[in-house]
Amino acid sequence: MLGFTFVDHAAMIFFILAWFGYHTAVELTGAGQRSLNKVMNQYRFRWMEQLVVRENRIVDTTIMASLMNGTAFFASTSLIAIGGALALLRSTEEVLPIFADLPFGLPPTRLGWEVKVIGLAIIFVYAFFKFAWSYRLFNYMAIIVGSVPVLKEGSREEALTVARQAAAMNVVAGKHFNRGQRAFFFSLAYLGWFISAYLFIAATAGVLFVMWRRQFMSDAHDAALGGEHG
Repeated sequence: MLGFTFVDHAAMIFFILAWFGYHTAVELTGAGQRSLNKVMNQYRFRWMEQLVVRENRIVDTTIMASLMNGTAFFASTSLIAIGGALALLRSTEEVLPIFADLPFGLPPTRLGWEVKVIGLAIIFVYAFFKFAWSYRLFNYMAIIVGSVPVLKEGSREEALTVARQAAAMNVVAGKHFNRGQRAFFFSLAYLGWFISAYLFIAATAGVLFVMWRRQFMSDAHDAALGGEHG
């Protein structure tokens, strides 16, 4: 009825395992403590500790505005992507003959096509909620930063305590932002399913490899660690 083959089911299982496996490895295991995301979390705390000793915090507010603007951009992009996915549902009759003529792929059934499109829409909805929540958390962080006391004699501990709270909020906001971007990356692999289950598997493996390499073996990772691998 759906027109899915054994390879289609295997590709979807591989896709889900790749996504959750990457999430587990980067966020929940000891190996993930050396990922680029976790290293940057240390710099988030260092940033807030430096903020305490600056009376003029124009640089800090500029950085926060940049973080919020970038997050808002991805959230709005997610909404556009959701609209595009829903538009595909309305154009099923026009799109099916096009994909039926593509090489290496099997002609999709109408129901199978709609299931694939709905799955793509779900990925973008997930990304939107992650980016939207990240944006809200960055706003919360800005409020906490605004409450960090100016460093004076006898107020150092209070200032550092509030600054670390801001850093902790920054870390949580960054975590949700990273999850939203992860959904975007895996959505690129998911697009391969519209052509072929084999391409879906290959694209998922490719995205997984690139993401893993950027987290643990990229120049940015080495630079964040002080170039210790250079």
